[in-house]
Amino acid sequence: MSQAKPINHWLKLALEMGPLLIFFFGNSRFGLFPATMAFMVATVTALAVSYTLTRTIPVMPLVGGVFVLFFGGLTLYLEDELFIKIKPTIVNLCFAAILLVGLMMNRLFIKIVMEAAIQLTDRGWLILTRAWIGFFVVLAVLNEIVWRNFSTDTWVSFKVFGIMPLTLVFSFALIPVIMKHQSPAAPDPGPGN
Repeated sequence: MSQAKPINHWLKLALEMGPLLIFFFGNSRFGLFPATMAFMVATVTALAVSYTLTRTIPVMPLVGGVFVLFFGGLTLYLEDELFIKIKPTIVNLCFAAILLVGLMMNRLFIKIVMEAAIQLTDRGWLILTRAWIGFFVVLAVLNEIVWRNFSTDTWVSFKVFGIMPLTLVFSFALIPVIMKHQSPAAPDPGPGN
């Protein structure tokens, strides 16, 4: 089995943000239904490019891609924009539920996903798990508020330019927790590494 190859951070960002930007610009120019089709095609393309370059597809983009195809397909087939609008709500609630079920089973799934990048004490993983559960629920509630109370264009803008910045701010807010709860066994990369 071949090992995953590293990918340039800018290219990784382009592969993650590209489909969303295509969705935004497609909606502003052609409307929600053509934008949804373009979003689906761009998502599959981004996953294929990612796999071609790294020989692996990370779990989160893959799960997100499956949801895009499922809810995008329902939106187009039934000609009902409701499905693409509730996708972020359902995705975020699913992630929260998965983490919560893991927590109840004494399995910290976030540790399984992130352990290669950071090493934390069990207390640190527990805090991160609880924090992400809460954050995913907040994102789901925000999505519901925006799509139910604002125009489709406002919802698309929120989806593209609201959710990602909120996620980045939340991730940065967790840095003190990560620093405080680093595992003493975490290797020091040392200078030059």
